[in-house]
Amino acid sequence: MTVLDRVSSTPRATAAKRAGQASGLGLVLAAVATVVWSGSFVASRALHDSVPPVQAAFWRWLIAIAAVAPLAVRETWRQRVLIRRHLGFLTVASLLGITVYNTLVNQAGTSTTAGNMGMIMAASPVLMAVHERLTGARLGARRTVGLLIACAGVLLLVSKGSLDLALAPGDLWMVAAAVSFASYSVLLRRRPAELGGLAFLFTTFVLGALMLAPAYGVSLAVQGGFAATPATVGPLVYVGVLSSAVAFFAWNKAISLIGAARAGVVYYLQPVCVALLSFALLGEATGPMQLVCMALILGGVVLGSRR
Repeated sequence: MTVLDRVSSTPRATAAKRAGQASGLGLVLAAVATVVWSGSFVASRALHDSVPPVQAAFWRWLIAIAAVAPLAVRETWRQRVLIRRHLGFLTVASLLGITVYNTLVNQAGTSTTAGNMGMIMAASPVLMAVHERLTGARLGARRTVGLLIACAGVLLLVSKGSLDLALAPGDLWMVAAAVSFASYSVLLRRRPAELGGLAFLFTTFVLGALMLAPAYGVSLAVQGGFAATPATVGPLVYVGVLSSAVAFFAWNKAISLIGAARAGVVYYLQPVCVALLSFALLGEATGPMQLVCMALILGGVVLGSRR
């Protein structure tokens, strides 16, 4: 190889190295977001007998607002005209993804295990496909079969293998939460491209907390408050700072580096992460039936996500 060949090959080698580094960083960030979000189900379960669901959701978003504000206030102020123009879209997105979804997750945590919550949530990509079909998109045979397999796994899980369908309330709350999150995710495709990511997050956090405020007041009047102890404040700080701020930033960056499809493959590991964390932190064991359900749900989602 001549000196000229070596020089000319250097830029190609450098570009390949940078692409490999970006891919590796993207996978790591996607994994970080997945593990952190898995921990949020464990945190919700840990608070089930000490903090009322609505109060847990309200404080989560207050903490998230405080965590994001130093980074987002300036951008949000610069885009205030754009935010007013799209206030209707932002309000619906906040209602589905902030107010309703997380409150339902907390409610589910009062009567089902963190492992079940993670497995049911793993079916949300299939629910997104249902939204696509309802809006006229063709799913194809492969995606349809995947949808049916994943739904069978969820039904088997929530019915505990019983044909009489004596469903646990917490599992049903989690199904509702998955539907809400899927609706939110589909709605995000219509997000105005000119609206910055930080401004979007901060605005939805604020709107979601405002819509939760009346329910929070009712909860305080009816159920009373909760004791601020390490056992309650710790999980709230976790879901407020890590699950609501850090994980969103990590996930968005991962998608920009490796794309939604590759990041989504990492997300499918969430039930496994939840099962491991719930066993390590809460002592929740995963039985044979849950393993079968996990295989059905993950297999169906992966099959249904392939084009």
